[in-house]
Amino acid sequence: MMFGSTQPESGDNKWRRQLDKFVKANQPELAALFWGLWLENGDSQGTIGIDLQPTPHFVYCPKEAIEKLNTQVENRLQEILGIVENHKPEIEVVMIGIGNGEIKLIQFAPEPSPPAYFEQLGKDVDSLLELLEQRMNEQLQS
Repeated sequence: MMFGSTQPESGDNKWRRQLDKFVKANQPELAALFWGLWLENGDSQGTIGIDLQPTPHFVYCPKEAIEKLNTQVENRLQEILGIVENHKPEIEVVMIGIGNGEIKLIQFAPEPSPPAYFEQLGKDVDSLLELLEQRMNEQLQS
């Protein structure tokens, strides 16, 4: 139990908090990866996702799959669909976190921009994927 908390943290919220912490700690690398994948595929593969099961890894979330899920949950994902559809990849990162049968929108506008981080870090997409998946497995497995 944490100080100031009157109830233990549920498993449903723990994955969200851990994912937020991971994203905050790895914004430059996530922004660079996001831009590198955007250069390779645009949005033809869908939105980049971080799937926490069975072990944390990156996936693509095709727009059609998000739309189908939105229909199944009575249009409760309409806002997420709007953000995914209208984001500006040159200035903001949009990803989807997947855990415990739920999804969470990951969105941030890094300074500098995703293209600048991609250039500054000087790593290719495969190297960034390997680095971030290793960090995810270290940071999100507890």
